[in-house]
Amino acid sequence: MLDPKKIKRIAINTGGGDAPGLNAVIRAATLAAIERGWEVYGIRHGYRGLLDTRELIPLTRETVRGITHLGGTILGTANKGNPFEYPIQTPEGVRLTDISDKVVENFRAKQLDALICIGGDGSMRLAQKFIQKGIPIVGVPKTIDNDLSGTVTTFGFDTAVSTATDAIDKVHSTAEAHERVMVVEVMGRYAGWIALASGVAGTADVILMPEIPFDLEKVCEKVMQRERAGRNFSIVVVAEGATPKGGQLMVRGPKEAGREVLLGGIGQYVADEITRRTGKETRSLVLGHLQRGGGPTTFDRLIALRFGAAAVRTLAEGQVDVMVVLDPPTVRTIPLASAIDRMRSVPLDSDTVLTARALGINLGD
Repeated sequence: MLDPKKIKRIAINTGGGDAPGLNAVIRAATLAAIERGWEVYGIRHGYRGLLDTRELIPLTRETVRGITHLGGTILGTANKGNPFEYPIQTPEGVRLTDISDKVVENFRAKQLDALICIGGDGSMRLAQKFIQKGIPIVGVPKTIDNDLSGTVTTFGFDTAVSTATDAIDKVHSTAEAHERVMVVEVMGRYAGWIALASGVAGTADVILMPEIPFDLEKVCEKVMQRERAGRNFSIVVVAEGATPKGGQLMVRGPKEAGREVLLGGIGQYVADEITRRTGKETRSLVLGHLQRGGGPTTFDRLIALRFGAAAVRTLAEGQVDVMVVLDPPTVRTIPLASAIDRMRSVPLDSDTVLTARALGINLGD
């Protein structure tokens, strides 16, 4: 527990891949804290602002004015530079070094009382480590992948799905005009939430997710079934973390020091295999960072604002080492450790999966 009467200044940081809604959380948390008479500081680029404290910036009403609708983050973010495995260049090459004690030292030197950490799975794992080093933290769940446990949804997911659905809608017309198979690769890492939601909403014919290793013969069967019915085009949505039966996860290169492995390539692989097995002309489209960009949807704006205000309310109640979550109709808290004990993947008996099957969408099995 934290004595709320002793809180004078708090910090906010944003880490990992950016997601629409980050600025809305920053604004809500900043204004809610100022209303309580607290000073607020923004830590730029994840935890980098606590390594070089010149990047620790004051957040005021003026700083956060007019940012709710903006994509990205005014604080910047980073998905590499883990303080517990910080890459340092030496004559012998890059060496991973634990510099987390320096982060803690600077946090205390700046007389900060608590940290609001806005991030996804990786950021929350770092937050848990800093909790164990004595930094009072409240987490806010951000990820377009929607793979954090304990919350019905994370902010950023709805916007990413809307962007992906819009792209799928658009490729329908060109696929039909050229009688092609269009393979659309979406983000999501090891969870299929974006692929499933956008694929169902965008009336895809095939959806391939990490939760169901796919059989290419089944995929091609669906394509040819449509061909025989006079539907000479097909739309295939594939999550970047999907894998063929007996196959491996596809990555864009070796893992770099201090960052997560970069997934990618599965869309082109599926497209090539469909052409090879069916003779159908096939094209692949990788949506990539398009799904992270732009302003948040109304749903994501509202959830982000609610999360930001709830994070400050949580501190004011003396709660720390927790994460705010959406448990409709309320926002409540769970122990931060429980949010990272397992990844939130798509349940195979979920209503959306059952809906996809009822609509005749092939899930690769």
